[in-house]
Amino acid sequence: MEVVDVTERAERAGIAEEAGTAAWAEGREAADEPAESYEAVVVGGGAAGLTGALMLARSRRSVAVIDAGAPRNAPADGVHGLLGREGMPPGELLARGRAEVRGYGGHVVPGEVTGVAREPAAGTGDGGPGEGEGGFVVTLADGRSVRARRLLVTTGLVDELPPVPGVRERWGRDVLHCPYCHGWEVRDQAIGVLATGPMALHQALLFRQLSADVTYFAHTTEPPAGEDAEQLDALGVRVVTGEVAGLEIAADRLTGVRLADGTVVPRQALAVAPRMVARSGLLTALGLTPVAHPSGMGETIPADATGRTDVPGVWVAGNVTDMTAQVHAASSAGAMAGAQINADLVAEDTRRAVAARRVGV
Repeated sequence: MEVVDVTERAERAGIAEEAGTAAWAEGREAADEPAESYEAVVVGGGAAGLTGALMLARSRRSVAVIDAGAPRNAPADGVHGLLGREGMPPGELLARGRAEVRGYGGHVVPGEVTGVAREPAAGTGDGGPGEGEGGFVVTLADGRSVRARRLLVTTGLVDELPPVPGVRERWGRDVLHCPYCHGWEVRDQAIGVLATGPMALHQALLFRQLSADVTYFAHTTEPPAGEDAEQLDALGVRVVTGEVAGLEIAADRLTGVRLADGTVVPRQALAVAPRMVARSGLLTALGLTPVAHPSGMGETIPADATGRTDVPGVWVAGNVTDMTAQVHAASSAGAMAGAQINADLVAEDTRRAVAARRVGV
């Protein structure tokens, strides 16, 4: 098995930082000037949004992706579990995605969407040739606006990290949350699990598969008891009680977890399960309300299996509706939503054509 060297991976990440996320956010990558209107506007330029736009552009739909350039996985060295792109830095993946969307005539516009409003339906209600569903006006922070017949929202989610000094600064580096995204890179290391909610025990069991040296920090939660404690003990997972006061960092690496009593437990990586909340402000304004995830880990926007929401003309994809979606799943959901939006537009276009034909007869 060939394994990418850590140094090589870091070098690739550095290249991508220059050519990918940073270049986009700072305006150093070529950007498209938005047209007045599109058949579809995608809000959010991550894996879900770009894949949805790619499907629409390949279906000869006019489409624009509006992206603020703040991907959730920006701190990570690489994307993992994505066939054919294993270990690729996130910025590089998104830069390639933007180029692919543009290659089929789609637009990618840097900017922050601050508002979305429904336009009244076209026509007079008599089924005439102008009849159709109402579209949307999408407003950007700089005052520009575009119109769209359909809307795909892929704004992702926000990780609400615990207020432990050092956690935010190390997030996505040696403070992690997903064993499938980062686990291989910390295999056989001294791993800690910071208990902040209902997923901590599950995290401990998953990371124990990757290392024999796992410590469960109860922090401000009750220590595991009963069957939970038995499981950890059977797997050799040490349980440490007491509040965590901060992280110990040396030479830009995590070296330990410091308790409130001053005790330092040497650790090289720390797993945290943050509460995850959908970036849903735009959708709330359209009448969509986030719902609690059954796991208790956060809130998402409900949608059917294709990403269609209860608001006509609005689809969602990626972490805004599925907090567990990794890059490949988010991309797949974006593809499904893009295809469904195209099919929905085909149906409306066909209704209009039939209505126009009948009027002309």
